[in-house]
Amino acid sequence: MRAAVQSRYGPPEVVRVVEVPRPSPADDELRIRVSATTVNRTDCAYRAARPPFIMRPVAGFTRPRRSVLGCEFAGVVADVGGRVTSFAVGDRVFGWIEGRFGAHAEHLVVPDGASMATTPATVPDDVAAAATEGSHYALSAIRGAGVRAGDDVLVNGATGAIGSAAVQLLRNLGARVTAVCGPESLDLVRGLGADRVIDRTAEDFTQNDASYDVVIDAVGKSTFGRCRRLLRPRGRYVSSELGPRAQNPFLALVTPLARGRRVVFPIPRDDPRMMAEIGDLMAAGSFRPVIDRRYPLPEIVEAYRYVETGQKIGSVVIEVTPTD
Repeated sequence: MRAAVQSRYGPPEVVRVVEVPRPSPADDELRIRVSATTVNRTDCAYRAARPPFIMRPVAGFTRPRRSVLGCEFAGVVADVGGRVTSFAVGDRVFGWIEGRFGAHAEHLVVPDGASMATTPATVPDDVAAAATEGSHYALSAIRGAGVRAGDDVLVNGATGAIGSAAVQLLRNLGARVTAVCGPESLDLVRGLGADRVIDRTAEDFTQNDASYDVVIDAVGKSTFGRCRRLLRPRGRYVSSELGPRAQNPFLALVTPLARGRRVVFPIPRDDPRMMAEIGDLMAAGSFRPVIDRRYPLPEIVEAYRYVETGQKIGSVVIEVTPTD
């Protein structure tokens, strides 16, 4: 089978599409014939091992532990182990496998019980593949911060995979959403359900006179210190990144002690029920991931280059056409 493989850390050019042996599932695993995956910032971080003091311990100190990246996928179950009961051969499925990876290939083996669900009949595979990581992180942030209907929430970075999912999911929850994005995406973000949109090139959102119950920084470009003035007395700040000097996990431990404004740093975990919920939202038309561009698997290096420009809107999909 074809797979996008890396044997060392570095720029996009370290990735090569080559023939590798097709994996076989163990008794508690499934083999998926992949039809779509994505390149996202998680893949970029693992591929380059940047920042090294964070990534090297998890990705491998001297070389990558996982030679095939890709943490979002959609496809068809091609084979199942003897102890698998959740899915059967022929089922259309989609899911998220950060850490295990392997989706940048024509075939992927995943454990039974992974963050995976049946793809709704009305949802194409490219859309299903793009729906997983961003919404998974967004839901974790929304629930970790305890957002409720009627809350005022600001989302910084509302056009990325996480931010665009957060705007839609918050709208579905009944929150009032202020979204921050670039001038070229104002109409797009309004269409996702934002009540108010701030042009980041015209206004510094951290100097906004409004106040919020929750601030979600979906691109990790701000800090709790800069956003604290935006928060109401019991407001919560959530970031998708560790923050300067990895401060956010530490602040999540100490700021609740003051019983005032605080940092929340939820860590997403494997959760098949969340994937099923995301599938239901897509089937109902309540959530649709934003897709920027599509590349065939042989052009995955170009996809990496584009993602690393920082200009992508939503997700960048890799279309896979298995040859066996």
